[in-house]
This record gives sequence, structure tokens and C-alpha cells, in this order.
Amino acid sequence: MIQRFKSRQTCDGITEIEVLQWWKVATDQTMTAIFHQRTQADRRITYSDRTWTHFKLMQQSLEGVSGVHLSYFNGEIELFMPGRDHEFFSRIICYLIMTFCFDHGIHCFPTGSMTQEKEGECAIEADESYCIGDRKSTPDLSIEVVFTSGSETKLAKYQVLEVPEVWFWEDGVFALYGFIDGNYQRLVQSRILPGLDIDLLTRCVLMAETNELEAIATFRQGL
Repeated sequence: MIQRFKSRQTCDGITEIEVLQWWKVATDQTMTAIFHQRTQADRRITYSDRTWTHFKLMQQSLEGVSGVHLSYFNGEIELFMPGRDHEFFSRIICYLIMTFCFDHGIHCFPTGSMTQEKEGECAIEADESYCIGDRKSTPDLSIEVVFTSGSETKLAKYQVLEVPEVWFWEDGVFALYGFIDGNYQRLVQSRILPGLDIDLLTRCVLMAETNELEAIATFRQGL
């Protein structure tokens, strides 16, 4: 089958055989990494100088595979496999935000790590994402848990997608950004969830590291 497509070119100007050869090597490497992934630490694999065609092929290959976040930006494909601590913070944050929305009668549709993309330019899968009020193709809020550097690069990706609000949980604090007049600006208070006490949310996320039941109870009492 590979030989049959040898001379055909994709819209990116590369031959299908080149794409398929890269895909086989990259897929083998990715599946090996997933198989050997340990629960503690995050793991990241990047492929530079790749095209949108490469990305879409990798995306198809990983369809249905859990535990991998796939992104594309500026010719780089990134596969990110979150570790146990990363997933813990992501789930706690999600639970507290959903608790706030339910208690305040806010229609909130959690969209998790759904793929957000702009054809040919950028694609990203957040740790958590939400549509507020109605379901939308682009979430109103995306949240990223960051254990290593990279928040600035991720924010550049979200700027291409024009996600209204992006939060980063890093070093025990939240950094909120709102998409205003074509750029992201730092926020003190969320515009998507204006009634949410960010200080309370931060304290309870940190508290959950040692006692998640106490953290949830404290959060509810503060609402």
C-alpha cells in the first residue's frame, strides 16, 4: 500500500510515502512511551518540522487512545502524557468548578480534553475545558495544569483559537487570562465565572493534596 502512494503529494507538498514512513516510526515510539508510562511524572514527546498532514495522521492513529494529549503549533507536534499528580490536580479543579456552577445554577458543560483546532494552523487539548450557558465548538474556558515551563507557548496556541478565557494552575496558584481586543490580558477575576472566589478555589485545591474531603467541604462552606 505504501508503494502505491509513493509518487502522490499531499497539500503540504510532501509525498504520501514520506508521511507514512514518518507516521510508522512516530507511532511505534508513541505507543512504546504509552506502554511504559509511569504514574508519577509527566512525559512529553515532540516532533519538529512537521506539517498539518503529519498531525492529522497522528491524530487518527491515537483516536480512542486514552492518556495522551495531542497538539500542533508552528510545525511542531507534541504528545503529552500526564502523570498521576497532574491528573489529580486536573480532576480536583474540575470538581470544584462544577460544584460552583451547580450551586449557583450556572449551566456548565464540561468538555474535558476535547480537541480545539484551527485548520492547518493549530490544535490543542486542554486538561479541562467548559462551555458556559450553551454548548459551543470552542469552549468558553480552558484550564491547563503546568508542572514544567510552557504556559507562554500554550497561551500563544490559544490565541490562534481565540478561546475566551484560559487558566493556568502552576506552582500552587492560578493565572487567569482573558482574550480581549485580539490579545490575552491577565485577569484578577474571571469574566466567565465572575462570582467565583479564586482565592477560595486556590486554597481548596492546595488543601486537597492532603485531604480532599476537607477541601470540598471548605469550598462548599465558602460558596
